[in-house]
Amino acid sequence: MSNFITLLPTLLIGALALIMFGLGLSLTVGDFRRLLGHPKAVVLALVLQAMVLPAICYGLIVMLGVAPVYAVGLMLLAASPGGVSANLFSHLFGGNVAMNISLTAINTVLSIISLPLIANFAIDTFAKSGQVVPMQTAKVVEVILIVLIPVAIGMFVKNRAPGFAARMDKPMKRFSMAVLAALAIVAIAKEWTAITTSFASIGLAVILFNVASLGLGYYVPRMLGLDRSNAIAIGYEIGIHNSTLAIFVAVSVLGDFQLMLPAAIYSVSMYVFATAFGFLVLGRNKAAAGTPAPAA
Repeated sequence: MSNFITLLPTLLIGALALIMFGLGLSLTVGDFRRLLGHPKAVVLALVLQAMVLPAICYGLIVMLGVAPVYAVGLMLLAASPGGVSANLFSHLFGGNVAMNISLTAINTVLSIISLPLIANFAIDTFAKSGQVVPMQTAKVVEVILIVLIPVAIGMFVKNRAPGFAARMDKPMKRFSMAVLAALAIVAIAKEWTAITTSFASIGLAVILFNVASLGLGYYVPRMLGLDRSNAIAIGYEIGIHNSTLAIFVAVSVLGDFQLMLPAAIYSVSMYVFATAFGFLVLGRNKAAAGTPAPAA
């Protein structure tokens, strides 16, 4: 049993890569070409991710009087790019997956510069410890391996065997839901002690940040005239951060367990609120428009 638990993170990474392959089965090169016709959506997503969201996070920290060590941890989370799960949630709830994949890649590359800038600003402002966060170039390689390559293989298969790609749509969605559930369970089990000991201190700030991220990412694009598909994509890209990256920087780079507690709580809450957001908000909008909610 212990060997299985040890292997579980590796198995889940493999499952995520397989899901990305499944997403590729639903995409064509034309889907990415059409992004050239939506520069407003791409620029808006990048501005929200890199500038507006950290500013909102800073405001929440000041408003709630968050302790300095947790404040730095929360800003680390805000500085992290969208996670792989954002692509999956977008696919399940009718978002423009090509937009998500492109934004994940772009945001991850940009985070090589933006994450150290935001993190070092937070350390200087709140902790004043003199520590410095260096560039995290290894994360670009991780995105290529887990996201871009499997998607490209899936697109190649769709081009060569469109019938197979169509037949795999529902099974891959069901598999994706199962993996999401597994990820949530693993996150709860792995971070349970950290969550229970720190929730009273930082839980409210993390939840408010989580909800604000999702709402900002969806409703701002809608108010600016973007269609629902692109708004859903941006909502999940902005609303689901790479908490693993934030935890890695906190523990492995800065060497402080407490810094990772906001990301630990977020790694659980994001699955709950992202799912609720999809069913209760986006699903309701689809029903109002007369279109069915996505099949699970």
